[in-house]
Amino acid sequence: MRPIGIGFAAALTAAVFSLSLVAAPAFGAPKAPEPTVSKDQRAKGMAAAPGLISSAGLQCQLADARLIGEQNDPKTKTKRAFYELACSDNEGVIVATIGDQPVPQVFTCMETAAPGADGKPNGLICVLPGNVDPRAGLLPYIAKAGAVCAPDQIRALGHSAANTDFELKCHEGGGFILMTSAPPRMDKPVTIKPCVIFDPAGTVKCELTDRAAQLAVADRLAAQSGKDCAVKDRAYMGISDAGQIYYEVACQNGKGYVLEQAANGALTKTIDCANADYLNGGCKLTDARSAKTEQSGLYTQLARKAGFACDVSGYAPFSINLPGKEVVELACSNRQDGGIAIFSSNPGDPSVIYDCAHSELKNFRCGLSKPAAAYPKLTEELKTLGKTSCAVSNARTVGVTADQRGFIEVACSDGLPGYMIEYAMTPVAPKSVIACASAASIAGGCTLPGNGKKS
Repeated sequence: MRPIGIGFAAALTAAVFSLSLVAAPAFGAPKAPEPTVSKDQRAKGMAAAPGLISSAGLQCQLADARLIGEQNDPKTKTKRAFYELACSDNEGVIVATIGDQPVPQVFTCMETAAPGADGKPNGLICVLPGNVDPRAGLLPYIAKAGAVCAPDQIRALGHSAANTDFELKCHEGGGFILMTSAPPRMDKPVTIKPCVIFDPAGTVKCELTDRAAQLAVADRLAAQSGKDCAVKDRAYMGISDAGQIYYEVACQNGKGYVLEQAANGALTKTIDCANADYLNGGCKLTDARSAKTEQSGLYTQLARKAGFACDVSGYAPFSINLPGKEVVELACSNRQDGGIAIFSSNPGDPSVIYDCAHSELKNFRCGLSKPAAAYPKLTEELKTLGKTSCAVSNARTVGVTADQRGFIEVACSDGLPGYMIEYAMTPVAPKSVIACASAASIAGGCTLPGNGKKS
């Protein structure tokens, strides 16, 4: 990233400029009176502008222009000329032509607003009326990036060969770093990243907002979460490849949550710290171990209330968005098989639990218990359907038909051909049993080892 004010400003001598210029490092403060631009400066600037726009590759619907000044390098005899352009559809820019170089150099007005390294005003500050508030030229870029930010202040970070970067302090709170092309063009990629993801000690960092202001978004997200959480402490956890940002909040009541924020700033998910181990090592501000114990006790109560006798010893939430519901796999200390629970927060909508023998009929696969733990349940169902000689040794979920009939294939420990068990789906209950020899019409028939034998 090229630092602002180095290069062009250092190349200018005081004799080139007779105007009194005042720099503004971060736009948002009151402006100084505008200096006068002579007719000759404007005429020469407007005459040169079309060629400058073309050769520099600018996106610029020209509104105004001026020649700032010219000079000859006494050593190289190279002629330099400096122009300011105001564009009705983009940021204003300073353009410098250097000798016979075919591509001029370009700085945005935001970049040349800061003082030079010696603290003196930059001789290349923009003064044309159309460039008085460079924030206006950045608004389309902010909108394209998808951020909610009305900038109160903007600071130019500089540019590289590919990017021009700006820091934004937003009226809504917090701040961003906006990354555009170099020079900025709306037909090029635009990205925006919140200040909180940048290390305050790093090369690229935010200075218009402090860390407390950057983290304040966590309080707003917590207020939107619907959780009983008066925030005691908050921390940035990380950002995903898809752009979701994660914050941890610790609450005055001892609970803690991870808040997932979409790239557009919206709250998309609230995760109890007890379930957040998979996110960058989990919560650090709250006691996740205690939270897990408390959560297991709650799930035990909810499961028993739903008719599933399970002393919960472990659980794994599903990342499924069902409004008003939570989908969790349960492992039980008092039984080998577990289940998939769909807990409802609506008292009028009862919770439902599918044991692991049948959960795949509802498109949920158990992972906390071994498949064999479900076989005794299937063996008992065969007995209720009159097949008492088969102890289930293997099983697979075949699927559900369009008319809502479910099928599970089972194999028997005696090595003889097994069966297809047919289920009603609401609720899930065994309906009939079909010998594998007669089940060829059901999704291609039986396929488990041994079930293709003739009895």
